[in-house]
Amino acid sequence: MRRADSTTLQYVTSSSPTTRHITLIDPAKQDPNTAANRAMVAVECGSSMIFVGGSTDTPDEIVHATCKAIQEAFELRAFASSQDPDSEEEQWHIPVVLFPGGAHALSPAADAITFMMLMNSTIRRFLVGEQIRGAPYLEKFGVEALPTGYLVCAPGGRVGEVGQAELIQPDQTEHVYSYALAAKMFGFKILYLEAGSGAERQVHPRLIETARSVDNLTLLVGGGIRTPEQAVLAAKAGADWVVTGTLTEDAADLEELRTRISGIVTALES
Repeated sequence: MRRADSTTLQYVTSSSPTTRHITLIDPAKQDPNTAANRAMVAVECGSSMIFVGGSTDTPDEIVHATCKAIQEAFELRAFASSQDPDSEEEQWHIPVVLFPGGAHALSPAADAITFMMLMNSTIRRFLVGEQIRGAPYLEKFGVEALPTGYLVCAPGGRVGEVGQAELIQPDQTEHVYSYALAAKMFGFKILYLEAGSGAERQVHPRLIETARSVDNLTLLVGGGIRTPEQAVLAAKAGADWVVTGTLTEDAADLEELRTRISGIVTALES
């Protein structure tokens, strides 16, 4: 839902007393209605943003249908809240942001897009190629671009394979520092440290701490985070935002999803 009071970039980069949570929803893993229901549960449990994306081969019509369903659900909940003095309408005014696998996975229904350079890719496609392909469509759609440096850390998972990334190992703090500095010098406002979807381990805290030492970057950390303890570990190391996706997909039902996200958000806020 588009925010009237600020741009999405201002919202993402604004200071917060606690690390905030993002729920990542992969359009390839459920139908749009299920995605909308999961997004609503996530917001009820305290997620502060919804990412839509993840898979590298999801066509744009599926991405668009998912974004549209989530936005419509949020608008209905916001309207219902506006009629109830005991409800918080502002709760539903959070961004729905594309987290694309490429220029094929775009939607005019999104509020913004993580406009990413996969900085440690060894191929041109993910450094600038997909961005060039997608830019004219984003301009036409009026979707706000969030300038993002994207680093894949070991173990890397599928994104590391597809992106042909030179994975950053847990002991390569000098590497992540150099990348973070380069991201800042490029003018990126966001740096995303990614361990890979469904990774068996999360980004090492040493890498997060090192990236945090570079100022004027908002730090997002995702991949391999399934428990409140893992989320807190990333937060204490310096993450401004923690992203979870697999725990959403693996939940047996909405109540299990509610329990999982509530646990992580509560831990981050404590």
